[in-house]
Amino acid sequence: QVQLVESGGGLVQDGGSLRLSCRASVTARTMAWFRQAPGKEREFVAAITLSGGTTTYVNSVKGRFTISKDNAQNTVYLQMNSLKPEDTADYYCAAGRGTIPYRRTEYSYWGQGTQVTVSS
Repeated sequence: QVQLVESGGGLVQDGGSLRLSCRASVTARTMAWFRQAPGKEREFVAAITLSGGTTTYVNSVKGRFTISKDNAQNTVYLQMNSLKPEDTADYYCAAGRGTIPYRRTEYSYWGQGTQVTVSS
């Protein structure tokens, strides 16, 4: 059974930092982070290809978030700095082809999510 296990969410103040981790039991071409705020659709945050390390970010997190990988551990990280209240959401790890990194249908496997709350 394929598993993606996220960790690292929590409550942080405006301007604070958190690091999310996602350990996968499957090896995929691309791993990504999406997020879903209450009452909103799930949106793309960042993706990384596991071979070349090519990264893609949504504009709203560029310069603040960094996605990275540890191939030996089959783990992907999302370092989130300068967090804002609008970053509050459930964050989901995903694995799949990711040929079009921001498209949800490119990912076959999803984690259960980890909650991030940024207080103002």
